[in-house]
Amino acid sequence: MDYVMRVVRAEEWPQVRQLRLDALQDPAAPVAFLESYEDAAAKPDVFWQQRAADAAEDGPGRVRQFVAESPDGEWVGSVTVLVESPDDEVRFGEASPVDQAHLVGVFVRPEVRGTGVTEALFREAVAWAWSLSVPRMERVRLYVHERNPRAAAFYRKFGFVPSGQRIPAPGDRGEEEVEYVLGREG
Repeated sequence: MDYVMRVVRAEEWPQVRQLRLDALQDPAAPVAFLESYEDAAAKPDVFWQQRAADAAEDGPGRVRQFVAESPDGEWVGSVTVLVESPDDEVRFGEASPVDQAHLVGVFVRPEVRGTGVTEALFREAVAWAWSLSVPRMERVRLYVHERNPRAAAFYRKFGFVPSGQRIPAPGDRGEEEVEYVLGREG
């Protein structure tokens, strides 16, 4: 596999924006993301500039966005890691019982699914979470919509297990998001 996994740079905000918009047009977007294409497309450049700066390697440290870059420079996938502590305001799901990393915004272009890109992105994101010493991450979590079996199967294959925690999916349709966790070894 000739793809490079790396953290975004602040000046790459146009690519951050474009990849997010592409993700929101994927057929799985309604159950994979909490935002619509129209809402994201309407956000001003300053929003995307701040989003990229916050998630960049030299950003504040609580967020990192990892991308998979092809040999010709095309971004083919992404995952974002949020650092959560018990005292933090809850962004999504239940309050964090421990210091943990929360994976969000998972997207890999259809043409590279099943090639190892998703696994490589996850290895990079999880390795970064485990590398933190302050705070020391005790687990990595993510949520998957109950009607997204392909994603759930990948997460289980990677080593995540359902925690038993379920929360109502946004949209008041009676659907649920299932929490999956990966515990720290050792």
